[in-house]
Amino acid sequence: MSKLVAFAGIQGGYKVVSAAEGLYNKALATYNADTKIGFPNTAYYLPVIYSLTGMKVETLEDLKKPLAFARGLLPPHIKGKNHLPYLGPLLDSGMAAIFCYEIMEALRILDQPDFYHPEEDPDLEAGKKWVGPADDVILRKRGVEFVDGSAPGFAAIVGACPNAEIAKMIVEDYQKKNLYIFCAAHHNGTTVIDQLIEAKVQIGWNTRIVPFGPDISSAVFALGFANRAAMAFGGVQPGDFKKILHYNKDRVFAFVNAFGDIGTEWGVAAAGCVNWGFPTLADTDIPEILPTGICTYEHVVANVPHSEICQRSVEVRGLKVNVTEIDIPLSFGPAYEGERVRGADLHCQCGGGKTQCTELVKMAEMNEIEDGKVVVVGPDVMDLKEGSTFPLGIYVQIAGREFQTDFEPIMERQIHHLINYIQGIMHIGQRDISWVRISKSAMEKGFSLKNIGVVLHAKFHQDFKKIVDKVQVTLYTKKEDVDKLTDRARAEYKTRDERVDKMTDEDVETYYSCTLCQSFAPSHVCSVSPERTGLCGAYNWMDCKASFEINPTGPNQPIVKGECLDPVLGQWKGVNDFIQKASRGAVTHYNFYSMVIDPMTTCGCCECIAAMLPACNGIMSVGRDYSGETPSGMKFTTLAGVMGGGASSPGFVGHSKFNITQKKFIAGDGGLLRLVWLPKMLKEELKDRLVKRGEELGVPGFYDMIADETVGVTEEEILPFLQEKGHPALSMESIVR
Repeated sequence: MSKLVAFAGIQGGYKVVSAAEGLYNKALATYNADTKIGFPNTAYYLPVIYSLTGMKVETLEDLKKPLAFARGLLPPHIKGKNHLPYLGPLLDSGMAAIFCYEIMEALRILDQPDFYHPEEDPDLEAGKKWVGPADDVILRKRGVEFVDGSAPGFAAIVGACPNAEIAKMIVEDYQKKNLYIFCAAHHNGTTVIDQLIEAKVQIGWNTRIVPFGPDISSAVFALGFANRAAMAFGGVQPGDFKKILHYNKDRVFAFVNAFGDIGTEWGVAAAGCVNWGFPTLADTDIPEILPTGICTYEHVVANVPHSEICQRSVEVRGLKVNVTEIDIPLSFGPAYEGERVRGADLHCQCGGGKTQCTELVKMAEMNEIEDGKVVVVGPDVMDLKEGSTFPLGIYVQIAGREFQTDFEPIMERQIHHLINYIQGIMHIGQRDISWVRISKSAMEKGFSLKNIGVVLHAKFHQDFKKIVDKVQVTLYTKKEDVDKLTDRARAEYKTRDERVDKMTDEDVETYYSCTLCQSFAPSHVCSVSPERTGLCGAYNWMDCKASFEINPTGPNQPIVKGECLDPVLGQWKGVNDFIQKASRGAVTHYNFYSMVIDPMTTCGCCECIAAMLPACNGIMSVGRDYSGETPSGMKFTTLAGVMGGGASSPGFVGHSKFNITQKKFIAGDGGLLRLVWLPKMLKEELKDRLVKRGEELGVPGFYDMIADETVGVTEEEILPFLQEKGHPALSMESIVR
């Protein structure tokens, strides 16, 4: 902390304490020492002093003790040399000033009993725009809102904005966040309250814009209100200053906005507020106190643009915005998650093998994105004719003090069910194989792609408020933009998947479930282990672990493996118990490493489907982005319809692309060396990993032994090729059991 900051704050403390002492001595010369003093209609005396020290100020004589206490808090003046940059002395000076500001306001009320209009609303016609300290009736009515969360905190605004329009913009932004706005102090003879009146904004407790008073000392009413709420609703006893201050830091998300030139008196008031954990943000170039310590994050932040001060204040204070209303023209909720959009009601669609549809979530820095910003780059759906297809890239940027890159895939997977929550919209798949179908009824109600961004912004804030501070969404519909996003996304997916490459299923005692797709496949329970990624390809074991840490009651639950019933096929008692319960008794058991004997259940979101090819003594696998014929006699869509509803289907299994080259892939049936056919595009996508795995398995030319559609699309067509290449599957024991 700089010497300039400490010097200004401590000098301000001495100035304020001396001013209070002067006013007190003047009052003693005017009134008797036993003259009653205090704030009107409250049982909390002078509430800041009473709550923090237990001192009950009832008469003029009683002010001597807190005044002496404030004087005793003042630290030594800053020395020219050997300055120790400690925050403690500055905080003590700030607290001394806060006590004295409360004393000064009590003396004002004694000397000018009609100065304030102590009602919920000011009487502007009578020239009474300042309401002063809230009485206990207002405290009981309004204070409970700080307990139940309907008012998460308050913005204490001191000074005045450059003009009325800016003041109105800032205050209305805070109102939208359900905050109270406590106003005090003037700058160059005007105040934010004067500016709001000019802008015809209604002020008073009923609109949460509270005009406390015209001077910086009036800001103490905000702290007094907060402390009274801690005593009245938090059960904190007067004099227990540690609990009072901790209660406010942890429960009341308040902060100060200082507009205009900040002198020593404003500076020491800001230092005083830091004791409560309330930071100050200013629009001027003042010395900053940035390291965390007393406040949740920074203590004093300077040069904040007016257009950014609301969001920056919320961020610095650590307030989590609760977006309660989702502003879209369609109904929204879990009831629509399983809704299908069939051909007769289809207006347009993207993905599903017809076009590219890609989703990517990335962490961003706080200053890189704007919370709530949703941009559609390219044509929107209302610009498309009925029956059209279009490419789509959904790019979500998330910033948060507690956000980590490990959380990206977890948030990315939420896109699936959140889009499904929109009435008339259907979403299948994830990552770069998503499929979105938009109904005619949704279009008739005014659906826009922007609605997807609005939903993601709102729900990410609602469901992940612990880690999310800002969300910005960009939706691309131009092919070149979607292709560019897809290339970037695939590189990200590859990096994520490779994180678990060196882990084995034997390394851990806990696997994780994923039940996100039960809306489409009610009996499906996906179990994710280090060597078997989720069949959708979006979640690996580490992703599920992180997901459970974020949301302990969410779809990714820990599964204690328990007794190993079959190490070859991959079956555990703990897993069986879990899936029987999670599938509501529809599935009693399955094997991780077999597609022939009781394979894992499959849903419609799988990246690939493997099928047994008895004539070739092997298996094939097909990805959903391949629309042609396969040696199984079925296209991907037919296979998905036959075995993708949450059943365990011997001879077939859904899996991720990455799982093909994991070491436990159908290990109970002979492993990767059973693979005899892949679509050319999938084979090329996995080439490096297939080559590497072939070498590890002692078959260095294995990649070239795998047939694709250029060789044939029936078992009869590919068998000669396999024989010519000497494919190892042909010499293995029969796959038919």
